[in-house]
Amino acid sequence: MISTRVLQRRIRSVENTAKICKAMEMIATAKMKRSQDQATAGRPYAKRITEVISNLAYHARAGGAPHPLLEKRATKKIAIIHFTTDRGLCGGLNATLNRVIGTFILEQIVPVTLITVGRKGRMFMLRAGQTIRAEFTGIKDRVSLQDTLPISRVIIDDYTKGDVDLVYLTYPHFVSTMVQRPTMEVLLPVEPVELPPSGRGEYIYEPEPSVVLNELLPRFVEMQVYHAVLELIASEQSARMVAMRNASQSATEVIEDLTLTLNKARQESITNEICDISGGAEALNR
Repeated sequence: MISTRVLQRRIRSVENTAKICKAMEMIATAKMKRSQDQATAGRPYAKRITEVISNLAYHARAGGAPHPLLEKRATKKIAIIHFTTDRGLCGGLNATLNRVIGTFILEQIVPVTLITVGRKGRMFMLRAGQTIRAEFTGIKDRVSLQDTLPISRVIIDDYTKGDVDLVYLTYPHFVSTMVQRPTMEVLLPVEPVELPPSGRGEYIYEPEPSVVLNELLPRFVEMQVYHAVLELIASEQSARMVAMRNASQSATEVIEDLTLTLNKARQESITNEICDISGGAEALNR
């Protein structure tokens, strides 16, 4: 039987861990609502700008050479913007994202370069021996579009120069507090969605559609990257809140088990002492 002193020390250690997990759960809960609102509020804008891009591409199709961000080329090199968190303690969020992108890279027959956003993805790719073109860490919880422009600028410049021929975004898509779905989608070249004939004539452009398209395409890429960051933050806070809640509950169960074991050890110790006293008294009587 383990000594009562060791059990008491273990109980105090688990209690301290439970307090830390509970505090982290409360912090994540406070941040979660704001980050979820930001992520969901940006979705209608992202959907609408995609429709505008599609409409512009349809009207500007006959205007000559396409914009460099619309140009499709033979795939000789792939770039991936890989979004993960800077900190852990958020369940399997980062592990799932790394697994998805790792499987994708192994399936490719052309070189793959990476732009990592977040320390967890960077560390994983360095251990895997992958080429990292650029890395960004320290993304704030209250992020703005200006904060994500350097990420967009790197990938826009690389694609425009022809250094890469296909660009993917990998990020967690926030579905609900309990579900964050790993998502991998093409960012460049921009592929306009085919609109029905009824949806092609509802805009009036000034100046020409091709001029507006040239100005709007970089903004579209910047918005897609920014929206991916918002989805990442919302997923991180939700996953951390759930993970810390589960950890707190597990710690409570461990404390209950250790307390039960401690009580049994005390009872056993008391019983042994009583037996020793009784045995000594019986020996004296004889």
